[in-house]
Amino acid sequence: MTGDWRADRIGSALRGENPTVLRRLTAGFAVIGDVQFLPGYCVLLVDEPGVQRLSDLPRARRLSFLSDMDRLGEAVERACRRLDPAFRRVNLEILGNTDPFLHAHVWPRFAWEPADLVGRPVWLYPRERWSEEEFGLGPRHDVVREAICRELDRGVSDPVGGTAVVPFR
Repeated sequence: MTGDWRADRIGSALRGENPTVLRRLTAGFAVIGDVQFLPGYCVLLVDEPGVQRLSDLPRARRLSFLSDMDRLGEAVERACRRLDPAFRRVNLEILGNTDPFLHAHVWPRFAWEPADLVGRPVWLYPRERWSEEEFGLGPRHDVVREAICRELDRGVSDPVGGTAVVPFR
């Protein structure tokens, strides 16, 4: 995936030009991550350009953003649990150290991860994982993308059901 949308992720989402957008939520956009070394990785982007930190939002918008983060986290959890029996949990992070806009990372974690990394922050994965073509978002991630969208569309109050299918990694 290439294009100017990466230089303005929020603006391109607002214009309908960001190809990673999964769904428009109350206070932001649920997007699938550019890298998928942990399949199902998503990001919640704030929907107001110029907002750099959670505290920049009025309290009601903060709560909406955090609620959207919870909703996206649960959708990723449900989708990944169904798609891979080795799914363990979801990690949620608002960091703000690099990109100058409010966003939250939603990282699925799996039992098949390397033993020295499975219990540690995702940011300790080797830098190559973040740029190697084999981990870049592409058509092979359509299954997880569609599963997360279905979960977002279902809402968070439905019980988890169904059976796991073949792992998607």
